[in-house]
Amino acid sequence: VQLRESGPGLVKPSQTLSLTCTVSGGSIITNYYYWTWIRQTPGKGLEWLGYISYSGSTYYSPSLKGRSDISRDNAKNTVYLQMNSLKPEETAVYYCASKLAIVAEFSSWGQGTQVTVSS
Repeated sequence: VQLRESGPGLVKPSQTLSLTCTVSGGSIITNYYYWTWIRQTPGKGLEWLGYISYSGSTYYSPSLKGRSDISRDNAKNTVYLQMNSLKPEETAVYYCASKLAIVAEFSSWGQGTQVTVSS
């Protein structure tokens, strides 16, 4: 499975970020797979943001306080992340990754997309 993130690159503070994860080599509705968004900020570790499952259920990091929405388009085999009210400290490389439910490790990662939050 290959994943490819894409996005705007630059977002102004307080605006909305919209990212796309295009999946190939496998279906996003394959049983027991979870499609996850993760980010890495400069000097910090990886931060798990949330996922959408094979069944369409979603779960988000509590730290995002309801600012995020993860959705999908089954026909396009694509997963989306939308985050509102972005802050400069959320400048990061954003990744999508896939994971099988019963396995601890992520099985595939995208190359990541840089998002800079700046006016």
